Amino acid sequence: MTQVKIKSLNISTKKGTIKTPVEEIEIIETGLKGDAHAGYWHRQVSLLAVESLKKAGSQNNREFNFGDFGENITTEGIELHKSNILDQFQCGDVLLEVTQIGKKCHTGCEIMQKVGSCIMPIEGIFCRVLKVGKLTLGNELTYIPKQVKIKIITLSDRASKGIYEDKSGPLAAKLLKEFFEKGNRPVETEISVIPDDEEKLEQLILQSVNNKIDIIITTGGTGIGSRDITPDVVKKLMDKEIPGIMELIRYKYGSQKPNALLSRSVAGTIKKTLIYVLPGSVKAVNEYLGEITPTLEHSLRMINDLDSH
Repeated sequence: MTQVKIKSLNISTKKGTIKTPVEEIEIIETGLKGDAHAGYWHRQVSLLAVESLKKAGSQNNREFNFGDFGENITTEGIELHKSNILDQFQCGDVLLEVTQIGKKCHTGCEIMQKVGSCIMPIEGIFCRVLKVGKLTLGNELTYIPKQVKIKIITLSDRASKGIYEDKSGPLAAKLLKEFFEKGNRPVETEISVIPDDEEKLEQLILQSVNNKIDIIITTGGTGIGSRDITPDVVKKLMDKEIPGIMELIRYKYGSQKPNALLSRSVAGTIKKTLIYVLPGSVKAVNEYLGEITPTLEHSLRMINDLDSH
């Protein structure tokens, strides 16, 4: 984990103004105590890196002071804007979670009037408070990248007995790993192969949810045979169904090959876990994840109460 030094702590009593550096701040559940941007919303605390301040200085041929761009915390150590939504910063009792990278620029604010251009809309980041406490000038924040935890469950009587090798689970793991790593997301995947057994499936799903797994993928058991029980088990456990994804996939591939319309795949949420029920063939896993992966980042934000519509 990377340590990020706090170079300045800054507050203001009005929005859209340059902030004044202070020696210590108190982080309360709404943000910085006494700061105009504190409130029950997702942009409670703003951060800007010294690395970005220097860049702005070079572009504008001038030197900027801490707080000039309205940031609450000025840091040194990493380029903050390269972090991801849901990454965290911790110092002692304080825990902040990244909720937004950059923002819309308000051209009429004091910052724009005095500075002329603002790097905050491009390289500033915003956080919400998860745990409260105090920060002092010179403290270090520990940068904790959000690791996406994925559980893959293959249902197959024959594969579970070793009659043939499961290929759909490893393919799902590979495709998801590649997708998240393109966005600089660390990923942890685990694969289980079980028979088409309702009790074992339910147990694995509930165990994964309790272990705070972000995404569960099942493969196999989506058809209409007597042993195809996966959608039936999953639907009983879901809090919310996401029907549009599977409807699209059935329509898209069913229009080419009618047998694809027989899939009973479902998608939804169980607490703060996303779950997707896929057919067991390698071809289907590739097709389904091709449609699902573009929605995953937004889905992770929404399930963590960060709706960025």
